[in-house]
Amino acid sequence: MAKLLAIVVVTLPVLAQASALDQFKSFVATTKTAKGEFTQRQVKMDEANKGAAKLSNASSGTFMFARPGKFIWTYQKPYEQLLQADGEKLYIYDKDLNQVTVKKLGNALGSSPAAILFGSNELEKNFTLKEAGTKDGLEWLQATPKAKDTNFDQIGIGLKDGVPHAMELRDSFGQVSLLTFSKFEKNPQMPAEQFKFVVPKGADVFQQ
Repeated sequence: MAKLLAIVVVTLPVLAQASALDQFKSFVATTKTAKGEFTQRQVKMDEANKGAAKLSNASSGTFMFARPGKFIWTYQKPYEQLLQADGEKLYIYDKDLNQVTVKKLGNALGSSPAAILFGSNELEKNFTLKEAGTKDGLEWLQATPKAKDTNFDQIGIGLKDGVPHAMELRDSFGQVSLLTFSKFEKNPQMPAEQFKFVVPKGADVFQQ
């Protein structure tokens, strides 16, 4: 399943010097809705170059969310794919295959990046959170899922000026995905019906 995930915001200057954990808790508490753009890359080890890290070509798209559990995450390049949640179910639509996969939202989110960014404010119920130092001009927060049956072993969140600018996702297979965010708009008006999924004409639907 495509990696879900995250955000950039402009907030109070006083948060700029705060710890990553304080910045993130403030972001979650004050951001009820948001929209913006993302870029996602996979990190691969280049064995021909003595194991040096190598970034894959970027995927990019847009996102919007309304807490708790409503979001639209759209991959636009290099292929089109839609992940949409209406608060109860998650719909994954592959345009090329004209295929929709439907999952119960609670099971699909769990201790995932989406639960951090789009879920409720109960972060410490599902994650162990701790400071992870400064890197690339960002204060980093490490989130480790408490559940043992999740897709991710560790999630890093890079913050600056009180908002997430990047995420680093390490899965159970040792793969790493990097997400960066831009053009973030905080708390725009979003009607509830905007998150209602409409099955595209002729699409095959699979329930999981």
